[in-house]
Amino acid sequence: MEKIWLEKSYPASVEFEINPDKYSSLAELFFKYTKLYKDNVAFINMGSSITYQELEQQATDFSAYLQRDLGLVKGDKFAIMIPNILQYPVALFGALIAGLTVVNVNPLYTPRELQHQLKDSGAKSILILENFAHVLEAVIDKTDIDKVIITGVGDRLSTIKGAIVNCVLKYVKKQVPAYNLPNAVRFNQAMAKGAKLNFTSVPVNGDDLAFLQYTGGTTGPSKGAMLTHRNLIANIEQSNASTKNVYEIGKEIMVTALPLYHIFALTSNCLSFMPFGGANLLITNPRDLDGFVKELAKYPFTAITGVNTLFNGLLHTPGFDQLDFSHLKLGFAGGMAVQRSVAEFWEKVTGTRLLEGYGLTECAPLVTMSPYNQESYNGTIGVPAPSTDIRLIGDDGEDVALGEPGEMWVKGPQVMKGYYNRQDATDEVLQDGWLATGDIATMDENGFFNIVDRKKDMIIVSGFNVFPNEIEEVLVMHEGILEAAAIGVKNEVTGEAVKVFIVKKDPNLTEKHIFDLCNEMLTNYKRPKFIEFMDDLPKTNVGKVLRKELRE
Repeated sequence: MEKIWLEKSYPASVEFEINPDKYSSLAELFFKYTKLYKDNVAFINMGSSITYQELEQQATDFSAYLQRDLGLVKGDKFAIMIPNILQYPVALFGALIAGLTVVNVNPLYTPRELQHQLKDSGAKSILILENFAHVLEAVIDKTDIDKVIITGVGDRLSTIKGAIVNCVLKYVKKQVPAYNLPNAVRFNQAMAKGAKLNFTSVPVNGDDLAFLQYTGGTTGPSKGAMLTHRNLIANIEQSNASTKNVYEIGKEIMVTALPLYHIFALTSNCLSFMPFGGANLLITNPRDLDGFVKELAKYPFTAITGVNTLFNGLLHTPGFDQLDFSHLKLGFAGGMAVQRSVAEFWEKVTGTRLLEGYGLTECAPLVTMSPYNQESYNGTIGVPAPSTDIRLIGDDGEDVALGEPGEMWVKGPQVMKGYYNRQDATDEVLQDGWLATGDIATMDENGFFNIVDRKKDMIIVSGFNVFPNEIEEVLVMHEGILEAAAIGVKNEVTGEAVKVFIVKKDPNLTEKHIFDLCNEMLTNYKRPKFIEFMDDLPKTNVGKVLRKELRE
């Protein structure tokens, strides 16, 4: 596809090509910037902070513990199942500089979901928040996990504050259910041990796996997207090239409310901010919008990433419109479509633009981004990131005409290596370096793309991929259900919500039975919000459920 139109769309300062081999690995990037910006604050959480120098020391101590005490070696899989707290970057970089492959795990997973991811990835060790340790206890014998490190929310805060936070969560709010993991080690104990051990530098190159990032993918059940160090370095460079001349060295505070276990915040916030020596303000519980706004009032934040629901929630939280936005340079939205009303309201309240982009886990994730000099919200997902090629393919396998819809195919250094141990699934989406995204898009005469539909039946709830197959498999486990089908329906809060259609086997089956099953087996965002009973489901002549008719 010709790129002449990029000159019309991008600021003149943006280069159209990046160097994905600028660093040999994320380890090289980490050590370069922790030394260069050693006195700068790197991460802030609940009133505590760590500098780049402290981050390097703590990550090295943790890495030494992983190497010497746990015996983990290059290529081993290490799972992290914690929210946005200071332990996350310490563990993340500690694992990466040891040459391990990080397996990010959603802390809200049910036992079934956790078992699948740990077993599929072959993770040997896990760092888990104590609030969710009981979930691990239920499935650990069915996984390859040998070593468990447990942490509390307050473990890296000041001694007194940390103790208070952990005590309140455990004994007052009762948010730490009882668990029995007898061989588990506390995070702070691991750090103390690691400080007395020697870290051994491990040679890591761009082709080595940095992450197994689990996703519904473009089709089917949860799979591990193999993202290499080179994939992430490319995406960091692409992201930063797209915002060239926006950020100032050592003067930026990025609001990180999206979970770092999600590829969006992991790349856009945690990793991409390092070359600027910026700070990440970690928000542990963004659902507490009142507390979120109070935290924002304490800092001269300069950037924020989020999904449409987060921005909309903030805008409707008392006190948000009274914050000081004089330092704010941009808000960047992804994960789901941004509603025009939200974008325009955001600009009215903050005086800054809400830029929309598009990405997916398989691309680490950035594919397109709205130029930072865009005058106002235009309802598109922007233009391709530097060094990214995009084709729009019609049903005949050929490129479509300008303005016509076609499936978006992506090619660039950020495209994953494939799905872990799933060559069949890899072959379905990767062809000659091109990734078939499953999303239907159009491109206008200025090179701006717009997502118009999804080729597959994926549902996007608050930026998270939800696949009907997984929900349907859970539903038909119930002996009272004969058939089930799931679709996405529009929802003002989450973008889409899950609706299920049920054909009863047991006439006494009720909605409560179904909600109880889903509450046990599915993470909150995957659970159906609406249930409709039917006598029969619409099907093709070969018996395939016609979700299109259900949507209509």
